[in-house]
Amino acid sequence: MKVKVGVIFGGKSVEHEVSIISAIQAMNKMDGEQYEILPIYITKDGKWYTGEILKDIEIYQDMDLLKKYGKQVHLIEKNGRFVLQGTGMLKKEVGEVDIVFPITHGTNVEDGVLQGYLQTVGVPYVGSNVYASVVGQDKVYMKAIFKEAGLPITNYLWFYDTDYKGNQKEILKKVSALNYPVIVKPATTGSSIGIGTAQNEEELINAIDEAIAYDHKIIVEEMVQNLKEVNISILGNYESQETSAIEEVFSKSKILTFEDKYIGSSKVKGKLGVKYPTKGSKGMATLDRQIPAELSKKLEEEVKTLGLAAFKTLGSSGVARVDLLIDEKEKKVYINEINSIPGSLAFYLWEPTGLSYTDLLDKMIHIGIRDYKEREAKTHSFKSNILQGFSQNGGVKGLKGMKGK
Repeated sequence: MKVKVGVIFGGKSVEHEVSIISAIQAMNKMDGEQYEILPIYITKDGKWYTGEILKDIEIYQDMDLLKKYGKQVHLIEKNGRFVLQGTGMLKKEVGEVDIVFPITHGTNVEDGVLQGYLQTVGVPYVGSNVYASVVGQDKVYMKAIFKEAGLPITNYLWFYDTDYKGNQKEILKKVSALNYPVIVKPATTGSSIGIGTAQNEEELINAIDEAIAYDHKIIVEEMVQNLKEVNISILGNYESQETSAIEEVFSKSKILTFEDKYIGSSKVKGKLGVKYPTKGSKGMATLDRQIPAELSKKLEEEVKTLGLAAFKTLGSSGVARVDLLIDEKEKKVYINEINSIPGSLAFYLWEPTGLSYTDLLDKMIHIGIRDYKEREAKTHSFKSNILQGFSQNGGVKGLKGMKGK
């Protein structure tokens, strides 16, 4: 009997289209012998749809057609089953899932919001839990936790948009304590959206104005000099982890942009330095990269160690990608950030290790099932009810008594 996997993607996120690319890639690679795949698409206005037609990327060019042939649904728990129920008058069951596989990017879907909903419904799901998802999306929380854990990060500061608008001079004065050039980021977006660099105060103001358009929380970091940017993927959960190949990524600008990652045609350079062209937009798989990255044995081991430490420190699960920055002159490695649901699920980093995309997805689903069983084995509520015998007159007194008053 096949396991019914509901693949959720889309959502109210500036990375909406990136999620569609990642999800359709994954659905096309899941083992159809083992899994029955149910696409669950969340529109930009928060409506949920399902239907076989959603596996075709061309349908997303015409939303009227999608809504005509897709079926609008809600995900609910019904007598121990997890059901996709229609929104019409009859509330007919449209499908059923055994486990949900979120392949979403960005705010409102990757940042713990969707994970919290799935956990409330009670359905098993693949990937990081609410806590790891929140921290994995918020660069301020992430850096604070990495710093507390003693992991190497660049110098940074952060502020709210209201603080900046209310006292721009004070914020700019604080930023001046950092060393230029700096990089300015919205704290909770991904895919390099809203990110800019600055060599001076004038450029800094422009970069902050751009970042504020996307988030209320802004982070400014010192840029690493003599930069080599590398990524590594981690697969597992808090109990056990394994590492992928390491890639070096390239950009025509000082930072990796959204255009670098997702728009147009690019090439992948293999072990022998040969560049293989890719056609169209295939998510993070289109990025100019070298796999494996040219690193000394010492730096390679440090990248692996720090990648594992970042993953375990946040309690991540499934597949994550850890982005690191290397100062080639100083031979020093910094953790940049972790991506709890990376673009294209970082499958291209696992293929060089001999793990196919199909097998990677299979492992992720099995980790999700194991996480669910472990979560359910813990005590989350008590059978006793402190409200038994509660009355309007004596209730408050009774509760005070329980507190030892």
